[in-house]
Amino acid sequence: MNRKKSFAVACLAIAVLSACSSSPKQEPTLKSALKDKFLIGTALNSWQTSGRDTAAVAIIQKQFAAIVPENCMKNSVIHPEPDRYDWVQADEFVQFGTDNNLWMTGHCLIWHSQLARWFCVDDEGNNVTPEVLKERMKEHIYTVVSRYKGRIKGWDVVNEAILEDGSYRNSKFYEILGEEFIPLAFQYANEADPDCELYYNDYNEWYPGKRATVVRLIKTLKERGIRIDGIGMQGHIGMTSPTLEEYQATIDDYVNAGVKVLVTELDMSALPEPRRMGGANISDREAYRKEIDPYKEGLPDSVSTKWTNRMGDFFDLFLKNKSNMLRVTVWGVTDATSWKNGFPVPGRTDYPLLFDRNNQPKPIVNRIIEDAKKY
Repeated sequence: MNRKKSFAVACLAIAVLSACSSSPKQEPTLKSALKDKFLIGTALNSWQTSGRDTAAVAIIQKQFAAIVPENCMKNSVIHPEPDRYDWVQADEFVQFGTDNNLWMTGHCLIWHSQLARWFCVDDEGNNVTPEVLKERMKEHIYTVVSRYKGRIKGWDVVNEAILEDGSYRNSKFYEILGEEFIPLAFQYANEADPDCELYYNDYNEWYPGKRATVVRLIKTLKERGIRIDGIGMQGHIGMTSPTLEEYQATIDDYVNAGVKVLVTELDMSALPEPRRMGGANISDREAYRKEIDPYKEGLPDSVSTKWTNRMGDFFDLFLKNKSNMLRVTVWGVTDATSWKNGFPVPGRTDYPLLFDRNNQPKPIVNRIIEDAKKY
C-alpha cells in the first residue's frame, strides 16, 4: 500500500473511531428541562410500581424526577384492621422509587375518604372518644412515617379537610376532635420524622373562602410552633376553570403566609363540564351522555390545540413561580390509566395527561421543554 493510500485509510479509521466513541446527543426530557426549576412528578398505580406496566415504567424512568402513590398508602389499604398493616404495595412503591432514584412523597396520612371503617368508631359503630382517636391517629402516623423515614421525603399529612366556603368538612375526625385534628396530625408526623417535609393538600383552593381558611390554618400552626412546609394545590382543572389569575392569587396568598407551594394531582379534563340532568326520558339521557362524552374516538384537532395551549399556559405560570414551587405532579402517567376516565359519569373517555393512550408524548411535552428555556 502506497503512502497516500495508507494516510487515507488512517484518516478513515480515526473518523470511524471518533464517531463511535462520541456519545449521542441526549434527547431533552421533562425532568432535564425542569431540573433547575422544580421537580416534575407523577402518581403511580400498583401495575407501575410492580413493573407490570412496562410502557409506563419506561416513561417514568425517562421523564419524571418524583413520584407519589395513587392509593397504596391510603388508610384503608395500608391499615385495614386495628392490629394489621398491609405493607406489600407501599413497600413496592418505595422500592421502585429507591431503585430509580426518585423523590418520593407519601400520600396520605389523614383523610376522611378511603378510611378504614374501624378507625373512628368502636365495636358498636359509635364514634370513639377524643382520647381514643388521638391515640389511633398517633399510632398510625408514627408507624407509617417511621417505616419509611429517610426514604420518603415529604408527606401529605392531611388531605381535603376544608370546603369551598371555608368551613371544615364534617368528617369523623372533625366530629370527634374539631379543628384540632389537623395540628395533631402535623405534630405526630413531625415527631415521627423531623427531617421530612410536611404538607396540607386540597382541591379548589382558588375559591376565596377555602383559601382564606387554609391561610388561617398555616398561621395557626406556625403560631403554635408546629411545622408545615408546603401547601399542595390539587390541579384537577378544566378547560374553563380556574383562571390563571385565580391560581396566581392562591399561590401569592400561601407564599405570603410563609410556605412553599406544590401543584399536586395535576390533570386537565378535555370534556364538557357535566350539568344537572333531571327526568327519566331515555332518549334525553342518551343525548346527555353523548353531550358529556363526545370524544370516544379521540380529540378533534381544534380541541387538542386548545387543551395544549391552556395546559402550556399553566406550566408557564408554574415556571414564573419557580422560586416558590417545590414540585409539579401530574396525577397519572398516561390518558389510558387516568382516574378521569369514567368520572364523574361512568364510561367517559378523557384526555387529561401529558402522554397519550399509546404511551407517546403529546405536543404539550415539547412545549414545556421549550418554554422552560425562557425561565
